[in-house]
Amino acid sequence: MYDFYRVAAVVPDVKVADTVYNVGKIKDKLSELDEISPGIVVFPELSITGYTCQDLFFQDSLIKASNEAIEDLLEYSESIERLIAVGAPVRYQDSLYDAAFIIWKGAVLGITVKTMIPEHNEFYEKRWFSSADELDTDMVFLSEVGITVDTDYEVPIGNNIIYKIGNDITIGVEICEDLWAPVPPSTWMSLAGAEIILNLSASNETIAKRDYRKSLVKQVSASCIADYVYVSAGKNESTQDLIFSGHSIIAENGALINENKDFIANDYIMIADIDLGKIKHDRLTNKTFSDTAVLYKDIIANVRSVCLSGNEIPGSDGSYLPISKLPFIPASVNKRLKRCESIFDMQVNALAKRLEITNCKAVIGVSGGMDSTLALLVSAMATKKLGRPMSDLVCLTMPAFGTTERTKNNATRLIEKLGGEVITIDIKEACELHLKAMGHSLDEKDTTYENTQARERTQLLMDYSNMVNGLVVGTGDLSELALGWCTYNGDHMSMYGVNGSIPKTLVRWMIDSVVQNDIFPECNDILLDILDTPISPELLPPDENGNIVQKTEEAVGPYELHDFFLFYMMRYGYTPTKIYHLAKKAFKNDYNDETIKKWMKMFFRRFFSQQYKRSCMPDGVKVGSVSLSPRGDLRMPSDASARIWLDEAEEL
Repeated sequence: MYDFYRVAAVVPDVKVADTVYNVGKIKDKLSELDEISPGIVVFPELSITGYTCQDLFFQDSLIKASNEAIEDLLEYSESIERLIAVGAPVRYQDSLYDAAFIIWKGAVLGITVKTMIPEHNEFYEKRWFSSADELDTDMVFLSEVGITVDTDYEVPIGNNIIYKIGNDITIGVEICEDLWAPVPPSTWMSLAGAEIILNLSASNETIAKRDYRKSLVKQVSASCIADYVYVSAGKNESTQDLIFSGHSIIAENGALINENKDFIANDYIMIADIDLGKIKHDRLTNKTFSDTAVLYKDIIANVRSVCLSGNEIPGSDGSYLPISKLPFIPASVNKRLKRCESIFDMQVNALAKRLEITNCKAVIGVSGGMDSTLALLVSAMATKKLGRPMSDLVCLTMPAFGTTERTKNNATRLIEKLGGEVITIDIKEACELHLKAMGHSLDEKDTTYENTQARERTQLLMDYSNMVNGLVVGTGDLSELALGWCTYNGDHMSMYGVNGSIPKTLVRWMIDSVVQNDIFPECNDILLDILDTPISPELLPPDENGNIVQKTEEAVGPYELHDFFLFYMMRYGYTPTKIYHLAKKAFKNDYNDETIKKWMKMFFRRFFSQQYKRSCMPDGVKVGSVSLSPRGDLRMPSDASARIWLDEAEEL
């Protein structure tokens, strides 16, 4: 239902050349998996015999025992509804091949053979094994490779096989060194439709190799837009000249999903839930991927499909799926600081280019809230970068009916500390005149009352920028654009929007990173107080104690929920049902199901109804994978109906 599938990377204990022991350990691990219920199980390269048998591979006794172990495994797996990939040598005619047997419910679906046979280490594989390219057939009867079953049958063999399972899952398999090739077999398998690549490996460990191996798996999963499951032989292989670490890695389109923790490991099971919905969506939207498939269609035509119709790999509930409540923000402090620093640099350099090409000063409205604070910090650094005096940083504070002393003072102090020019223009009287001219009562605190202030501020900024040869820097963020929580032709408008692709949940951490990195050390105490201030447009009068009464999240809902909905809708095209399922897991300790559903419906209503504001949003640099710019990221009609999404959300 959700395109979640559970995979297991399994490294069993092994005794070199003891096939009875090894298949027994493989069966033990399969038994252990009953409670975890993965749909796909991957064992290491040559796990039936052990990888390090060397010249013992030439012994008929070992090959015969290996075949008997495969027969034993086939019988054992008859009642197991899991795809099993296990490594074993295959002798066909006068050659020996390093192979992966793909097994489903007691039957061999196919035999994938290793293509790249290394000759660069102590285990000179070319001494024992031939490449898949040397095979003179693409189909073999099991009896031809020495495997006895009650009724003999023919199976595909080679390096160009993909396995299509009944519930729309396609799997490709490659073996160890294949991954290291400039163009690995997984390239053609992926272009032919394989969404999951399994790699049965036996990679020895050396200094720094673990990190290189991990980066390689992540990179291939990204270039193939696929899930990649890599499983390597454990430490109980022979240590005659090398040591094997049992390194397992599961990556999804460039992202690490899971990795075994021990540097040298053995006898373990590693589990992960993968989300094929992400893969399917990214392949749908990535035209480079589909264009490449067309470009190499003649090669891809050689990829053969094994179709297992009428059978389905069981889906997963996503219990092992890593779900962050804040998908725009890295969980690690170091990664978060580094990402925020990179984003800040992008914002600064983008604005600096615009100021340079227009030969304008930065003009910005500063309220003392987080959005305008981030925009101010970006504008200050861009001014510095251009080598201009800080007096070129023109900052307007425009107090009105809802402005509190706390935000006003923070805005003024911050501008002064940065060395900018402070222009304070009280707009209350102008707004009152405007409202009276329309016959609107000052006692009626409605949308007109609020938007009058927003538009008055924008008018002042635009007009003042004309006076000083300035360019109005927008402060609105991505979350506000998604919800349409901005006044049309008010704070919605600027000459360049530096925060337009920064979600609200990230704005806070952007400012925090400025503090942590001491970019403007003289401002740190002010910035920390701004971070402690409630999010508010400050358009309604404060209470009798001068405190903010209008809190945005009480009106439109928690931004952490809206950013979660936005990310999974825009990044992966998920349905309301799937987003709701993920949100319940991510926020199980924060909101009940009804609250999540309530704000989800609010999100979809506002997202669709407010597109007209995004259709004419100003230029602004894109910094992440989600952006709502009508010029490059979201081509959406302003009069599209939200009915499908709201009906589905209502039924949750």
